[in-house]
Amino acid sequence: MKAARSLAIWLADRTPSQLTELLEQRELPYAARVASLTDLAGHLLTDASTALGLSEISLGDLQLLVAVATLAERLHGPLPAVPPAHHLFMGYGGRSPRLDAPAVDPADRSVTRDQLFRFLQLDGAGRSAAEAALSRLTERALVLPSSGSRVVVPILVHRQAGEGGGYGRPAEQLLTEAFNAPEIHRIAQGLGLAKARTRDEAQRQIVDALRDAKRVRAMAAEAPPAALDLLDKLVPGPPLLRTHCFVSRYGGFYPGSGGKFTFREGGSGDPGTDWLAARGLVLPVDEDLAELPREVADALRDHDRAPSYQSAPPPVEGTVEIPGGAVESQAQAALAEAASRVELMLRQAAVQPLAVRKAGGIAVRDTRRLAKAVGMPEEQARLWLDLANNADLITPCVEEAEAPTRGRGRARRPESQPPARMLPTERYDEWLAARPAQRLLPLVATWAVVPEVFSHWPDENDTPVALVTPGDGEAVDLRHAVLEALATLPAGHGVPTGKSARARATALAGLIATAAWFRPAALAQGSWEAERVEATLAEAELFGVVAHGALTPLGHAVLGLLRAGAHRHFPAVPGAGPALRDRPALDDAVRQLSTALDALLPAPQTTARFQADLTAVVAGAAASELTDLLAACADRESEGHAVVWRITPAAVRRALDSGLDAADLLARLADVSEGGRPLPQPLQYLIKDTARTHGRMRVVRSACCIRSDDEALVSELAAARALSRLGLRRIAPTVLISTVEPEATLAALRAAGYAPVLEAETGTTVIEKARQERGPKRMPSLSGARPRHGKGPSTATALASALLAGR
Repeated sequence: MKAARSLAIWLADRTPSQLTELLEQRELPYAARVASLTDLAGHLLTDASTALGLSEISLGDLQLLVAVATLAERLHGPLPAVPPAHHLFMGYGGRSPRLDAPAVDPADRSVTRDQLFRFLQLDGAGRSAAEAALSRLTERALVLPSSGSRVVVPILVHRQAGEGGGYGRPAEQLLTEAFNAPEIHRIAQGLGLAKARTRDEAQRQIVDALRDAKRVRAMAAEAPPAALDLLDKLVPGPPLLRTHCFVSRYGGFYPGSGGKFTFREGGSGDPGTDWLAARGLVLPVDEDLAELPREVADALRDHDRAPSYQSAPPPVEGTVEIPGGAVESQAQAALAEAASRVELMLRQAAVQPLAVRKAGGIAVRDTRRLAKAVGMPEEQARLWLDLANNADLITPCVEEAEAPTRGRGRARRPESQPPARMLPTERYDEWLAARPAQRLLPLVATWAVVPEVFSHWPDENDTPVALVTPGDGEAVDLRHAVLEALATLPAGHGVPTGKSARARATALAGLIATAAWFRPAALAQGSWEAERVEATLAEAELFGVVAHGALTPLGHAVLGLLRAGAHRHFPAVPGAGPALRDRPALDDAVRQLSTALDALLPAPQTTARFQADLTAVVAGAAASELTDLLAACADRESEGHAVVWRITPAAVRRALDSGLDAADLLARLADVSEGGRPLPQPLQYLIKDTARTHGRMRVVRSACCIRSDDEALVSELAAARALSRLGLRRIAPTVLISTVEPEATLAALRAAGYAPVLEAETGTTVIEKARQERGPKRMPSLSGARPRHGKGPSTATALASALLAGR
């Protein structure tokens, strides 16, 4: 095949980076097994691969391809029909991909550039824009290499040009799929055709009649007003009509593809529709759904008018001016709050792991408890948990149940599987030690590429939960298109986000119209409802990606990450851990994202202002070391730009329990005192007084004894009602025996207001540390993110090198 041979030769001249980019656009090597450039050329021409390429181009580029195919049909005639399943084959599921050539060679349906530009009525700037578009499409192998000035496009583009131009399918295909012989003869009679002896002869006559443009226009001129109104709506496209003209021949059991229809007895009740149906001008394709044949629309269209070609996105309507500096200021505030809230939330989740329901998702009560503890709305807590899970910072873990033992007789019934819990992963501690900007990096990068709009719950009867499995195939395209549309706004302008519902609806409509230009193919199935766009914008504002309805510097960096193709590697997330050494474009995009975050978030605070009222104030995001120190000896009291910590006796005892003594604690606090100021005297007195009483009684591990050199204190403990459940018994002036385990004894004593410490059998003090449970890392490398066919290169980069080495 000429087109495949020319494409293979062109592929051999690609650089490794150019070929790698093309392979990633077509999801190779995951989508198919190719061993040579000839195999690759054949695969790129298949419908499945072409469809992947079309999913990432703009409306202008798509219209240009449709114009090529439409012009080719006028010059070369209609494309031969193929079985409907041909273009549905996707090459997945473990089967070998179809690398056989399409039935028609694309090179046989070429047009010249001059013919194309005349057809589109382009000159000057319009022609230059079209030339640039053809170059872009050539790099994507959607315009195929050819000799001279000819333009060649894949067969799928020709096959779907009718759909792209608002056309229906050919009459011959529709008639064959919809009717048996009686209905064919009835339509031929309605058209006034001579009586045919066979069904095939009658259908040929009908098809010839509908291909006769003069005859179709004459019929339309005689059509009743109701029928003419319907034609006016159907001819420009889309070509589908809801109607009750037809019913299934099988009583409604087998409508649609493979089923047959007949005319409804007594008609549909709409004279206009019945008039069109009687003449084959609309034909059934499904239950209560009819389609205008391509030939009819083509005959009734005004061909003197140039086909639609919108080389640039339409401007976003209804924008407003934004005060200077407002975008950056709001983005900084949003990021600062996000950094503080997500750190606090994950710290809390690490201390008290969240339960995972058997049906999936985190238990609602746990999410609500966490949101309340952190002081954020529940929907935001769900969003951060979902992002943290996909960024590999937390993960569901199940403790292995003990194996059933077997003694005499029957084996013991195995105990039920322990419930799963969300635990921090092995990456969490490294993440926690990073500065705030770098903590947000994996979360923002994950938001950019995750195939889900987590905060959008369309079903009001469905209870929202965290830990959703991402499965929205259009979410990334929607997010990408919205950011692209916002990037077109003039500097100092944004989409209004005020409280007026009318203004907000108008602004959203304008934004959606522009966004749809960037992703028409992937988002052509009605996914542009305003609720999803609003949810996407709300999430973007939470991360500082959008502010005052405009794209922030961070938003431009996120858009750069999407343009670099980061979404193609999910569940691996560039920027959240995977190595990018051999991915220069992705590595550069992640570095720019990191730089944007650093520029918007100030350096973390390493000091606190200690006050006489026993509070410590941190003005801004605290470094992890400062947070760890304050969390060890104080309780967080308030959030905001200035975080207030309150130092209490119980909190100080907590620090002493961890192994610090009063001198160490005072020294560490003095080191982080703002401006090197001395610690307030009330604070010094509190720490020293608490330390003086700390450890006056000791819990011995052996038989769980409580001992203290203070005999009065031992007498007080023995008589304390709050400790009655311990069953304390005095066996010596300075020793009590407890009937419960050391850990429970310690907890009861502390709950009653005492300050015990744990002592080993040797008499040395045991430093108690909270058990830190961690789950395994789950995020794959970029090469391991997707399955592939058999052996061979596992990445696009490796496959490109192998193919070029064998050329």
